[in-house]
Amino acid sequence: MKPNKLRQLIKEGKPTLGVHSVIPWPRLVEIIAVTGAFDYIEYIGEYSTYDLETFENLARAIELYPNMSMMIKVEEQSRGYIATRALDAGIQNALFADIRTADDVRECVRFIRPETPEAGGRHGAASRRINVGSNAIEWVKQMNDAVLAFMIEKKSAMDNLEEILSVKGVDIVQFGPNDYSVSLGKPGQGGLPEVVEAHNKMIKMAIKAGVRPRVEISSPEEAKPYIEMGVKDFCMGWDHQIVAGWCRTNGPALRKLLP
Repeated sequence: MKPNKLRQLIKEGKPTLGVHSVIPWPRLVEIIAVTGAFDYIEYIGEYSTYDLETFENLARAIELYPNMSMMIKVEEQSRGYIATRALDAGIQNALFADIRTADDVRECVRFIRPETPEAGGRHGAASRRINVGSNAIEWVKQMNDAVLAFMIEKKSAMDNLEEILSVKGVDIVQFGPNDYSVSLGKPGQGGLPEVVEAHNKMIKMAIKAGVRPRVEISSPEEAKPYIEMGVKDFCMGWDHQIVAGWCRTNGPALRKLLP
């Protein structure tokens, strides 16, 4: 089985850099991966469209590049089904949205970890793509190596953050300012001082608890204050926004040149 690059970097205590992808096109995975600029691609399943074959095709594409891995962002509804099917297709890591309590986190961890006495998970070794030509021992290792990340994007999640960070299996947490502002009854105000304060508090609590906080950014400059706080993990850029930004800039620029 393909080594999990993201897990390797975390074990070594090294920084990690991901990029978001919403467009469910395996060739786009190859276009990004061939640059060697990132450690992993996060396929934002929560915001995109997909079927089970999409997961397999995305995994086939990333497997061409040994120095990269892939993550899927999973929405709340049916997250156990989606996450296990994605990982059994070959997408190695998962980010769970809409976490509210430590019990939510424990449930997500059990979805992924194998049903061995040591791991205590509920994930059975079904005969899916990742098991073709493999064996149960390798599959168990792959599921135990899966990096599990969790969105802290609800007021209730912040209220329960200390317990959430104590759950075995939590590798990464990430703050979600937009959803957090909604949970405060102040939608669209992710830049409010109280939201920024909550974000900074999450980062400090995570680092203290030995959990890695990840931050989403749009440019390298945005990373600087977080690096000063001790953040090592970033996910930068969204494919659909990059395309839209190029169109907004260059389309009008060309029209100005036309007679």
